[in-house]
Amino acid sequence: MTRRSQQKLTDDRLFHIASDAEIIGGAVTDVYFTRTLQVLSAKRIAKPVAVEVAVKRLPGDWPWGVLAGVEECAALLSRLGRRINVWAMPEGTVFRPDEPVLVVEGIYNDFGAYETAILGLLCQASGMATRAARCKRAAAGRPVISFGARRAHPALAPMIERSAYIGGCDGVSVVAGARRLGLEPVGTMPHALILLLGGSVEAAQAFDQVIDRRVNRVVLVDTFSDEKVEALRVAETLGRRLYGVRLDTPASRRGDFLRILQEVRWELDLRGFSHVKLFVSGGIDEDEILRINSVVDAYGVGTAISSAPVLDFALDIVEIEGKPIAKRGKLSGRKQVWRCAKCLSSRVTPLRQAPGRLCRCGGRPEPLLQPLIVNGRLSASLPSPHHIRTRVLEQLHRLNAQSASREA
Repeated sequence: MTRRSQQKLTDDRLFHIASDAEIIGGAVTDVYFTRTLQVLSAKRIAKPVAVEVAVKRLPGDWPWGVLAGVEECAALLSRLGRRINVWAMPEGTVFRPDEPVLVVEGIYNDFGAYETAILGLLCQASGMATRAARCKRAAAGRPVISFGARRAHPALAPMIERSAYIGGCDGVSVVAGARRLGLEPVGTMPHALILLLGGSVEAAQAFDQVIDRRVNRVVLVDTFSDEKVEALRVAETLGRRLYGVRLDTPASRRGDFLRILQEVRWELDLRGFSHVKLFVSGGIDEDEILRINSVVDAYGVGTAISSAPVLDFALDIVEIEGKPIAKRGKLSGRKQVWRCAKCLSSRVTPLRQAPGRLCRCGGRPEPLLQPLIVNGRLSASLPSPHHIRTRVLEQLHRLNAQSASREA
């Protein structure tokens, strides 16, 4: 096959990704949906339905997830015509299994082919946001930076960074992702710079000479020799200008990583470098964060976030022509999710049923499913990523307070 024929097979696109037009046009769908629509059209069936998106179980039996991908769902569903109405939990909502997070009402034929896309937008982004939130919660106030875009297709980098950020990460490393979020990208040097310049000290000196002073001087200290030795050499070279050292030590060389970190901290403190912070990256996840928190000042989390397990949302019909109906294992009828504003206790009720008392704390029940699209148009402006992240962190704080109360 010639290069010219290969290009024609991919419509002259260099990368194997769907275009906006293909997504909006319904080309990103499983074929059985297009065949379903063929049958409905041939039989002249066009019934109004209500469908809901929910997950029955979260990965690892996690008790909660963080909803992400709503903005992209809104961008898609608001282009499908005036007969579409959508309710959704606000993006960044902490939700639990069996709670509907999104509801669509309309003629099935108008949106049935978009089930694949809707689920794809929600499942992956929510998985990343949830893992980011779990890492941020484990870090107990320490900064967590998203380093994981290299573990996924580059076309997804902005989505990965947005999901990580709204899930609680304090910064992101990819330039395009940071730009869309209105942030400065975070990161200093890779091992490549140290290898090319001949050592950590040489790289530290060159970085200090060239890079804008507004960028913190954080130097890798695990390239050639013992971490504490490299850390001390770099600290003695830069002095007060050194903000931190980063350990990205590979698993094959780590041994007891906590012990290594304790040694680095001890030796720096003993020689008057207590101002130098310890940054850790490389295979970090929430369990490792909990294990080494006592000596670490900040984390770079990569694969654990960008390769987070997807949340296995499903989209199911729950009403046809206003009448409750559902497949086996699914509760029929439109529903509302009520959440206590104080303790985040929640309850799912039939749509028009009052929630009653949710908990003992006396908090006011709030309906989580809010209008997102009315007659094909967005019902309100969507929140910024910064607003969403703030809301996620507030909910994590309440979850922490709830856990502390149970343990007391």
